[in-house]
Amino acid sequence: MALIGILSGRSPDESAELMAAFYGGLGETGYFERKNLTIENRWAQGREDRLQELAAELVNREVAAIAAVGGANSALAAKRATSTIPIVFSSGADPVKLGLVASLNRPGGNVTGVAQFGLIAKRLELMHELVPTGVGIAFLSNPNYPDAADRSREAQQAGRALGREVVILNAGNEHEIDTAFANLAQRKASALLVDNVAPAPADRRAGGALRRASVL
Repeated sequence: MALIGILSGRSPDESAELMAAFYGGLGETGYFERKNLTIENRWAQGREDRLQELAAELVNREVAAIAAVGGANSALAAKRATSTIPIVFSSGADPVKLGLVASLNRPGGNVTGVAQFGLIAKRLELMHELVPTGVGIAFLSNPNYPDAADRSREAQQAGRALGREVVILNAGNEHEIDTAFANLAQRKASALLVDNVAPAPADRRAGGALRRASVL
């Protein structure tokens, strides 16, 4: 029976929709857990400092492949743990810049995947069209992400091009999301854009945070 590993910086609850799609995709290719496939799950539960340890556990289990999800740090940990086991990642950052792959056309090595990046400026432009009044737009980022500083700079540059101030809020875990959102009213932001590498609960809490801050 085939054995694969899943490595994530998040929790099972946060990743429920993703995992449903993952299992659905496996089923479409004829693989079903406990029928012809065994899956070893390793969840860091927001403690990304544990990712390297969890990646090593999967390597020791001699899995045939590792699906690294829940952020680029999962893929980076998996890559450090093995140069032979195939790794498939999903990331919101540039995998070349992070050192995950050699190039987008020819990844090389044992790592490949799907990346959605370079969309921050476009998302800010859409936000500006939706909320044209006010001065500031808050941008919630994850400081634990490898290219967080670059993403924040990209957001601020895009804001300047639109004549809008972009206020950077940082949250690396669920507790820090509450703290960041509590600062919305003080920062006088008229809209909030949640980066796609922000901790998973951020999207669910954004609307309530904006209403409490009375910024919309």
